[in-house]
Parts: sequence; structure tokens; C-alpha cells
Amino acid sequence: MTLLRIALYQPDIPGNTGTILRLAACLGLGVDIIEPAGFDISDRNLKRAGMDYLATVALTRHVNWEQFDAWRRTENRRLVLASTKAALPYPELAFQPNDILLFGRESAGVPDHVHEGADARILIPMVEGQRSINVAMSAAMIAGEALRQTGFGR
Repeated sequence: MTLLRIALYQPDIPGNTGTILRLAACLGLGVDIIEPAGFDISDRNLKRAGMDYLATVALTRHVNWEQFDAWRRTENRRLVLASTKAALPYPELAFQPNDILLFGRESAGVPDHVHEGADARILIPMVEGQRSINVAMSAAMIAGEALRQTGFGR
């Protein structure tokens, strides 16, 4: 198990959240859900994509951004935001073993105060004219690079 975590800011789509939970379970990553979510966060809603992996993921729910931010600062964890508004390509960041990789809402990303609260901001380079990559795919790409750089928790 690694110290690396994925945080989802007010996720909109249960299927994407379930897919990320499954990814996290398989890779040994913790997951933080920052509420309110755009759907009922219940086992029934997440099981479609997360299947039986939900029982093995280290999931923490935070009632709002302020609670999450206070918790991660107490834990002395760096917050790395994936954003289409960032300038640094994700492979160029030197990831740290206790980073939290933050992903915004599928419909709107994160508000400015969350963007400004991040310690680092990264983007996935894309061809011109495209808006964004699916959040679950983005989480997989960035988590894979962070794990590669940090030795997969070994």
C-alpha cells in the first residue's frame, strides 16, 4: 500500500467515481471524496463501476472543502491539482510519496479558491481544440506516473 491518495472534488458522475475507486483498490491508493457530490454516495450507486472492489478501497468522505483542506494540512500532505488551466505537464512534476492528487467535478472542475489552495497544478497535454479527458482516465494517467516516480509504494 502506498501513501499516495486521490481526492475527488464534488464528483458528478457515479460511474467515474466507481471506476476511480476500483483503480485505487487495485493500486493500493486511498481515496478522499469531498462532498457534496452530484449524486447519492451510496454503495448501490458506486457498485456498478466499482463492483466488489469497494470493500477493499480506503475511502474517506469529507463533508466539505474546508474540512478536507484542514485535514490534509494537519497530515502535512501536498495537494496536486489536475486542471486544464494549469501550465505544468504532469510528467514534469516531481511527485512525492504522500501527495494527494485532486480531480475536479466533471462538469465544472474546481472553483478558484480550491485552485489557489493547491500546492501544485498540473495538466495533461492534449491536442489543440479538445476540452478535457474523462476524469477517471485522467486519474489513471496521473496516478500511474506518480506511482512510477515514487516506486509504487515500495
